[in-house]
Amino acid sequence: MAPRNRTEVTEFVLLGLSSWPEIQPVIFGVVLAMYLVAVIGNALLVIVALSDPKLQTSMYFLLCQLSFIDIFLTTTTIPQMLVHTLSVSKTISFNQCMTQLFFFMAVGSMEGHLLAAMAYDRYVAICDPLRYSAIISRCFCLRITLTSWVIVSLNSLLYSVLVARLTFCGNQVTHFFCDITPLLKLSCTRPMVNEMLIFTEGVAVVISPFFFILGSYARIGVAIARLHSVAALRKALSTCSSHILVVLLLYGSVARMYLRPSSGYDLERDRQVAIFYTVVTPMLNPLIYSLRNREVNGALRRLLRKLHISGKSQPGPQANQE
Repeated sequence: MAPRNRTEVTEFVLLGLSSWPEIQPVIFGVVLAMYLVAVIGNALLVIVALSDPKLQTSMYFLLCQLSFIDIFLTTTTIPQMLVHTLSVSKTISFNQCMTQLFFFMAVGSMEGHLLAAMAYDRYVAICDPLRYSAIISRCFCLRITLTSWVIVSLNSLLYSVLVARLTFCGNQVTHFFCDITPLLKLSCTRPMVNEMLIFTEGVAVVISPFFFILGSYARIGVAIARLHSVAALRKALSTCSSHILVVLLLYGSVARMYLRPSSGYDLERDRQVAIFYTVVTPMLNPLIYSLRNREVNGALRRLLRKLHISGKSQPGPQANQE
């Protein structure tokens, strides 16, 4: 194979979600609607959890963190994609691209760590309820969150530095944001170090939370099986079903995108799959947790009732003049 021409890349051209100009307005409208639903839904879930005294627990603290992560994740990629969809210029500078790569990888990895912490929370709540308050304290959740941020930030920094040191033989990225897979495809040489890190250190940081989640639910299953109680099984399913569904949505798309050798990548298809975990999953998470959680539904109704009552109690302009 003949080597490609090497040039110093100062900016990248993001080709977007589709190269067909006639469907760009449709893409813009659909993605904008999903983005707004994701941001508003997660923000509303945070407001409800923080404002209701009945939701001041460790589980809802972790749920708030997950909503913050979803807002951050979708905002890292989607607004720029929307601007590029309807604009002629689709360029992004080299430094901005590396910055976007860093934040996307850090925030995306952090979501898995939070889901692992939430799985441990469910395990303690079901298998050791008498010690739940002593084990899952607010201090414990803060330590877990801060430690996870340090781990994912260092991991993301490592990948970003390695990608920034590559020599690129082109600047057209077959994607709507700077992701590691299409950037590796632009490298003039096979980036063996990067690929080895993806399947070693990357698996340890990104996939280890998934195995921790599996272990937590395996122990929950064993504990419930010992009880031989249908009521206990129903209660456990009611408690864990929302979390399990969110885990399947996240790691299903992650496995589809990244856990393959580079020869198996299809960039045309992958950039369409990427829209799923950058905006669809963040949009569905608050809906899943609110629709299947009676406490969240009750808190939302109480908040809306308070807003309605406060709106009625405010005097009108004529009353103020009197």
